[in-house]
Amino acid sequence: MTLGSIPPSLGKISSLRILSISRNNLGGNIPAEIGRLSNLHVLEQSSNKLLGAVPPQLYNISTLRIFSITNNLLSGRIPATVGLTLPNLTLFSADLNQFFGSIPTTLANALGLIKFSIEDNSITGPIPQNLGRLQELQVLHFGHNPLGTGKANDISFISSLTNCTNLQILSLSRIQIGGILPTAIANLSTKLTSLWLNDNIISSSLPSGIGNLELYLSNNSFTGEIPSTIGDSSELQILVLEQNMLTGQIPASLAKLNFISTLNLSYNMLEGEVPMDGIFANSSTFLALGNGKLCGGIKALNLSSCPKPTKKKAKLSTPIVIVIAITIPLAIVLLLIFAYAIHRLRSSKQQLSFSSAAEKQNQKLSHAELYDSTNDFSSENLIGEGKYGSVYKGVLKPGEQMVAVKVLKIHQHGAHKSFLAECVALRNIRHRNLVKIITSCSSLDFKHNDFKALIFKYVPNGILENWLHPRSAEEEGQSLMKLQLIQRLNIAIDVASVLDYLHNHCGTPIIHCDIKPSNIFLGDDFRALVSDFGLAKFLSSIKGKSHQHQSSSVAIRGTVGYVAPEYGMGGEVSTQGDVYSYGILLLELFTGKRPTDSMFTEDFSLHSYVKTALSHQVMEIVDPKISMEAESIAGMITNTSKGSIISQEKCYLSMFWIGVSCSAKIKRDRMNIKDVLSGLQAIRNEFIRVINESQMR
Repeated sequence: MTLGSIPPSLGKISSLRILSISRNNLGGNIPAEIGRLSNLHVLEQSSNKLLGAVPPQLYNISTLRIFSITNNLLSGRIPATVGLTLPNLTLFSADLNQFFGSIPTTLANALGLIKFSIEDNSITGPIPQNLGRLQELQVLHFGHNPLGTGKANDISFISSLTNCTNLQILSLSRIQIGGILPTAIANLSTKLTSLWLNDNIISSSLPSGIGNLELYLSNNSFTGEIPSTIGDSSELQILVLEQNMLTGQIPASLAKLNFISTLNLSYNMLEGEVPMDGIFANSSTFLALGNGKLCGGIKALNLSSCPKPTKKKAKLSTPIVIVIAITIPLAIVLLLIFAYAIHRLRSSKQQLSFSSAAEKQNQKLSHAELYDSTNDFSSENLIGEGKYGSVYKGVLKPGEQMVAVKVLKIHQHGAHKSFLAECVALRNIRHRNLVKIITSCSSLDFKHNDFKALIFKYVPNGILENWLHPRSAEEEGQSLMKLQLIQRLNIAIDVASVLDYLHNHCGTPIIHCDIKPSNIFLGDDFRALVSDFGLAKFLSSIKGKSHQHQSSSVAIRGTVGYVAPEYGMGGEVSTQGDVYSYGILLLELFTGKRPTDSMFTEDFSLHSYVKTALSHQVMEIVDPKISMEAESIAGMITNTSKGSIISQEKCYLSMFWIGVSCSAKIKRDRMNIKDVLSGLQAIRNEFIRVINESQMR
């Protein structure tokens, strides 16, 4: 409950030097009259419910040293002149608000600045290159802002920070910056203890000179091997390198370092034997999930045993050959040599043939091959299109294999990260209701531009979206004829089965983040196949580290109409977010109405539309296509008893109730996906029983 607002009369106390009113549940706007306090040194208004823009008069109090407005509902821009009008500023903290615009370059004029923190806002880039002037700077928090511009030099500003010799904490999490990490990162302040670069699109090898830091580098595109000097420090180090593209073996030298408290190397491409001592002896502090070629390690890691070195067969030495040549008639020797040569030749051909077949099966395709297979990526072969990619039907030669080619929109901001996320996810999951990936392509096109694509097994019946909402008379005819009620129920069960697998049976839970009809393909048997893991997130398995929770932060993770309400308010990504999307999908599947239909407004949604009908008019909201189809099933309606009709209505009621429960506004009110799956299976059994009874009469 809001206690009140800041009284404008405070602006009359001209001698006031400290105004600290944090954590008082105050609401309303900040009075412009506060700007009259010309002797004010400290202004603390954090953790209230203050609204609107900060009055420009406050940015003109030249005596101000501490300006803290964290955790409110404030908006607007940080003035371009802030470093000039607040020259004595030592602390500026505006985290957890709704500020937008760019970081002023004049900030570098506040030479005494010690802490600057604007996390969790909507500040955009580029990041000023002159921040190195702030030689007193100790803490710099830019995290959870869309600062990236999509240019290769996004991260180059770090080089200027080498002059900030007092810097201790540098937080750049989820700011959407890309490019190659400058080597100057190793020359940052010797006092630096924490470096947060996770959830960006940085692509470079790991610098060897950053071993004395608490590192958070997960969810990037770091490549190459892990330097043996990482973790070489005498300081409560935490090294988080999960979800990158690191290769090679884990340096055995890391086992000798006693100061690493957490080491997370999950979801990379590491290989070889895992050490068993030091940090590697504790499965709660060392994590290496999703590295398919790792072996050995302690039993709790559940890795396969490393292969034992095979003994090579002794080769016939030259002296023995000479002795044989002397003691055995020459003809026999020649015969033996000839037979041996024939054997080796045949063996070599068989081995070559096998290798070639294996390589052909798993090789990465070129841009030219995909260009030819899709008829120059023609619009006639376009299956579907999303924010980050377009999907084309193609035919690979030789063999005439039908495929679906997802071509990355390489210039779309965030597309590269989406491509990597999908690669990582698909590398670690297997389920009968997932679209099967065949291979990938990462090369250059005919104009020498980057080209990336994923190649999937072709699914003949297209996407569910087109069956629920036909775009043409031909599609409409197909949907009326083939997509029957029991098939819709099977589709719902298939998708729930995938989510149950992703959330509960993958070791580390995977959140899909974009469940919707256009991401569900239908196989030739109308089996549902879930696709598009470009927004997928792995839930961190490090407990007690709130910063490890995957957050939607600035960008809403998902599609309008299907995205969970909490994501729109910066809530954490969770399994219940997928459950919400699934609930909307279930309601759409049986009502035939999109959540973005024009009939729905802010106060009246697909969820409330169905919920209102649950009490007395369930059959009135059923998709008319289903009703028409039901009437054609062997006298389903006309020749059945009243009891069967009631049972049919009961099945619909149960399905809609599950959909409404899953799409509840508050996530703690939503069903668990395990219960959803078992509930739908029970409904299917009951519905089949009703059909069988009606056909027997």
